[in-house]
Amino acid sequence: MTVAISHTSPLTHLAAIGQFDRLQPLFGELLIAEAVWEELNAGGKFWPGRNEGVGAHWITRQTVANRPLVTALLEHLDRGEAETIALAMEHQPPLILMDEKEGRHTAQRFGLKTVGVVGILLEAHSRGLIVRVGPVLDRLRRDAGFFLSDRVGQAACEFCGEA
Repeated sequence: MTVAISHTSPLTHLAAIGQFDRLQPLFGELLIAEAVWEELNAGGKFWPGRNEGVGAHWITRQTVANRPLVTALLEHLDRGEAETIALAMEHQPPLILMDEKEGRHTAQRFGLKTVGVVGILLEAHSRGLIVRVGPVLDRLRRDAGFFLSDRVGQAACEFCGEA
């Protein structure tokens, strides 16, 4: 199984809509960088995904060894994105769970494969873990405040046979 390394946003968005438990059957074990853990605990506030992450034996926090790479990535990315990409470079061939556009593009320039929340939900649907993706995407927009264009939402529903 490919190593999956998650940034903060897939964890928080999936937790906010009650779909956090889809991650383990899809990816097995997840790795998160220390910066991601710190983002989940930012300002002493418990963000969605924080409590789920604490209780998940299949999520492992790991310190990035390649600090010079993190420093270089910080010129264009935030610390969570930078550490997630650097951690992925240490665990080839990984899969990065990330939604942020610039972070995904940077990861792809390094030859890393990325998937966002919508892709995770489509995979969960294809494996029978979600019966209908449309209502889940609606909750993602409404309850998690996730930006999802109508075009992408419609394409996702059509892909799952929900015209």
